[in-house]
Amino acid sequence: MARGFFKKVFTFSSEKSTDAIVVEELTAEEREAVAEASLPKQRTPDVPEASDPVLPEEIDTAGGPASDDVSSEAEAEAEAEDLALVPLSLLEAEEVVEDEEPSEPISLDQLATDVALPKGFSTSAEVAPEPEAPQEKLSWFQRLKAGLFRTSSQLTGQIAALFTKRKLDDDTLEELEDLLIQADLGVETAMRVTGALSSERYGKDVTGEDVTRIMASEIVKVLKPVAKPLALDLNHKPHVILVVGVNGTGKTTTIGKLAAKLSGAGLKVMLAAGDTFRAAAIEQLKIWADRTGSGFIGTKLGADAAGLAYDAFEKAKAEKSDVLIIDTAGRLQNKTELMAELEKIVRVLGKLDPDAPHTVLQTLDATTGQNAMNQVEIFRNVAGVNGLVMTKLDGTARGGILVAIAAKHKLPVYFIGVGEGVDDLEPFEAEDFARAIAGVSA
Repeated sequence: MARGFFKKVFTFSSEKSTDAIVVEELTAEEREAVAEASLPKQRTPDVPEASDPVLPEEIDTAGGPASDDVSSEAEAEAEAEDLALVPLSLLEAEEVVEDEEPSEPISLDQLATDVALPKGFSTSAEVAPEPEAPQEKLSWFQRLKAGLFRTSSQLTGQIAALFTKRKLDDDTLEELEDLLIQADLGVETAMRVTGALSSERYGKDVTGEDVTRIMASEIVKVLKPVAKPLALDLNHKPHVILVVGVNGTGKTTTIGKLAAKLSGAGLKVMLAAGDTFRAAAIEQLKIWADRTGSGFIGTKLGADAAGLAYDAFEKAKAEKSDVLIIDTAGRLQNKTELMAELEKIVRVLGKLDPDAPHTVLQTLDATTGQNAMNQVEIFRNVAGVNGLVMTKLDGTARGGILVAIAAKHKLPVYFIGVGEGVDDLEPFEAEDFARAIAGVSA
């Protein structure tokens, strides 16, 4: 007997309607009956109607009635309003009633035990996820180049557009100088680059590659004198590092990263939460202390920062810490009050150790551009800044400001940051920075 034909029967009465699914194989005669049943029929008066509607729960899986009160199969077929052929896969399911409440959703894990999921789907009960392939760790230069991509791509793109099929003349040199100044490289660096380019290629055809090569060489000459390592004099215990800078430049995060590096080198470190005007700064520094295994000292919100510095020095000395790093406030909107506070901290530390603070680091946010130049002047005059840390180079197209600051202030640049990770703060290397900002490959 041929398979593959099945029928779905819906039964209705004049007053109420219910539907039921009857599953059975059809013979040739039954298929003819199905075709005839699809045509409109007029009920004869002597055919009695079923006294009660056929309920879904009274229908067995073979398609027959469960009791003598149910209409016969022939009557059900005669009363059918809608006949349709449906696949076996649908009719093998349980009966469906329209008014039935929706069942609870089935999780994929439960489903996987009964149903083979399509390709592209899996569950923890079926297949364990494949381990991710280990990603190759980028070198510091690769991370630096990626961080400075916005700066270098904008700068080199403008240079390439300027030197498309042009000979090097006075007008071109003047346009290049303006371009470099607008890129925050500073007047001194711009004049050095144009001077070197003029002496080498004046009157000749020049490409963008020629300009970037010379620019990288001149930037190295500016940065080389300031690219110095942070020297710790451990004859002084603790070696005091005072970290200053405007709020938002990354002071607290920089302190945490420095603590991680020093602790990793085997030094005993203590952190002091001297920004007593921001509860978030105190809490954040405590988290960094816990994370790096460093000692910590803090005080209540609004307490005297100089008093905290005194207590921190005494505690670090008693615990024989190698390095004490002190955070400070950076409220430039209250510049007079802020500078007075910093001066007081420096005086207090000087009474405990004539050479303290031994290092005064200023954090600079590269995204602030020329404002960073002004910040160096302010903090250098008050706190005696003797080293810089440039942060957030990865979030700006104005990374050239570091070159301008180095050329003007000639302060050591100890570290630069290109991300939030601990490994994204590294000692400053002039050649790497120059090549990255000029878009020159390693």
